Amino acid sequence: MTYHLRQALLAMRGNLTATFATLMTMTLTLLMLGFVLLLTLNVNRTLAQLESQVEVAAFLREGADGPLLLTQVRALPQVREATLVTSEQVLDEMTRDYPYARDAAELAGNPFPDTLRMRVSRVEDSRAVARAVGTLAGVEDVEYGAGYVDQTVRTLTAVRGAGYALVGLLLLGTLFNILNAVRVAMYARRQEISVMRLLGATRGFIRMPHVIEGLILGVTAAALALALLTPMYLELAGRVQVFAPVFPVVRDLPTLLPILAAVGGLGVVIGFFGSLFASRRYLRELE
Repeated sequence: MTYHLRQALLAMRGNLTATFATLMTMTLTLLMLGFVLLLTLNVNRTLAQLESQVEVAAFLREGADGPLLLTQVRALPQVREATLVTSEQVLDEMTRDYPYARDAAELAGNPFPDTLRMRVSRVEDSRAVARAVGTLAGVEDVEYGAGYVDQTVRTLTAVRGAGYALVGLLLLGTLFNILNAVRVAMYARRQEISVMRLLGATRGFIRMPHVIEGLILGVTAAALALALLTPMYLELAGRVQVFAPVFPVVRDLPTLLPILAAVGGLGVVIGFFGSLFASRRYLRELE
């Protein structure tokens, strides 16, 4: 093992430019991957909070059968929770926020209709539920904040998709860099490899230094990425929490640790399997 490790270090020193390029690419890829995963975690939490707050409100016509409509909307599979609020209860709620509302109602009558309030299982279901409830007899109008909900969902979904696409491209770039680095190292040692083959060295013995090189690069890139990612994310999350406290930014370590561990583990896996595949392929070419 000492011989293989020494050969790996010599190969890295002999191909310093390719080694440095591979290390930087892997580090940047893992860094981006970590940010995308953390962003996705926060997007999912934001969507969950949004889902818990989004409410579809159906305003009933005068004389409509509220209990019957309540039963009908509860039968919809997308509806998680539904309640019937009478016009008097609505007036009480409005009076808490606007004390003069009751005085105005005593003069001009209660302007608020009976209302069905529904919470959906997923925020994407708001439009479908609003459309279905709007067709029920006795429902005069339905509101669910279409512009706000739809735009928010589209934006968060697009951000998450763009992040995944970017990480996919970076992972491909990293693999190609590893393939190139191993190829250059094996090509530089082609005469030495030929002699080793003539002396009866096995493919595994010849490949071992390159696999160790890939592991060293993977571990180093993972350590660098985590050393940069963790403080940068915590600092950014702290600032977001100060300037936009409405967003439920994740900062607790028990939630963050699995993602950070996955990023580090992926660096080691990419380094190991990338170098293993490349050394097997180019050793076959040299033979």
